[in-house]
Amino acid sequence: MARDAIEYKSDIYYIDSSNHVMETASHKGIKCTWTGKCVNLTPYRFSYKWKFDWDELKNERVDKLTGHITVCSRNQWFPPMKIDVELTENKQEFAIEFECRNNTDTVYYQYSLTPHYIFEKPSDDEMFAPSDQNDTILVVEGKKLHVSKAFLSYHSEYFRALFSSNFKEGQMDEIPIEDVSFGDFALLLSTFYPNPVFPNEETVETLLEMGRRFLVSSAIRISDYHLMNNSKINNGKMLWMADEYGMPELLEKCIRELDTVDKVKKLHQSPEYEMLSDNTKVKVLDILIKMI
Repeated sequence: MARDAIEYKSDIYYIDSSNHVMETASHKGIKCTWTGKCVNLTPYRFSYKWKFDWDELKNERVDKLTGHITVCSRNQWFPPMKIDVELTENKQEFAIEFECRNNTDTVYYQYSLTPHYIFEKPSDDEMFAPSDQNDTILVVEGKKLHVSKAFLSYHSEYFRALFSSNFKEGQMDEIPIEDVSFGDFALLLSTFYPNPVFPNEETVETLLEMGRRFLVSSAIRISDYHLMNNSKINNGKMLWMADEYGMPELLEKCIRELDTVDKVKKLHQSPEYEMLSDNTKVKVLDILIKMI
């Protein structure tokens, strides 16, 4: 489960060929020590390192942070340099080295890191056990799920229609749900029933498929958020998912990342390209034409 990103911007510091500990700062549970120096003179090259300590957040059940670090030159001796990071128990240091137009500089850095919290999903038996609040039974692959019609109808247009008087299922004591596995269906319901479980790399595509079939718009939204902010899925597959499941902001983000001819060629050779809609293929072609 991810929360809002923690953002920080350092003060401005002078750097030269000496090995500097430029800053040690704590911000919202994240302590970071930043070091750097000029490591080469022909051509000029700078090396920067960040060492993180986030024990305070670990105590709040955070098990990783994802995001990026950007280091910038106040004198514009180099363009902003950005690195993607994933802070885990075993990876808490990051480094970058690159060329600069001078052997001294005044620099600063900033980070945006999203904490991911451990969430223990309740068992299926706990989620779908009989209770006074449940008033119907869904049967999936022979397993019975005790659910609330009102609660399920609130989250799903599919079940709102199914439970209405227009369908015979609405009058049945036990309603069979066909052509879906129990695991996939329980995963969908667990995103809002009784407490939300959020997508990860392994479940996001299934949630999109289930959300579309059973008209659960919240499942699409949280999957969209995961793909926009946390996912490391390759751009081609992410572009296809954005196209297939109607996520326009994600689609535009994926299109923008096709910023070299090689990236467009790689997409064209991928299995996902053939599955793209004609409209999205036109957008990809337009990007390519502008680069040529």
